Amino acid sequence: MFGLNTTELIVILVIALVVFGPNKLPLIGGAVGKSIREFKKSLSGAGDTEKDDEKETASKKDSHESESEKKSGGNSDDGDGDGDGPKK
Repeated sequence: MFGLNTTELIVILVIALVVFGPNKLPLIGGAVGKSIREFKKSLSGAGDTEKDDEKETASKKDSHESESEKKSGGNSDDGDGDGDGPKK
């Protein structure tokens, strides 16, 4: 792997920890992992990124709507668009 031995990798990780701090390091690692995953997908042609983005957006929207329904008890709107709640 790029001619790096274990000692060199440990030194690089310690320097990254000092520079970025313990709070940001997991976020950076996650972002790098996601970038590598997307790069591999684009090389293999496993999926269309536009379709994947649409699916992610739709799932985030659905989860956001279900969270707001849980908070409001599920009866926040009757679906007619005026936001006044269910008719009685």
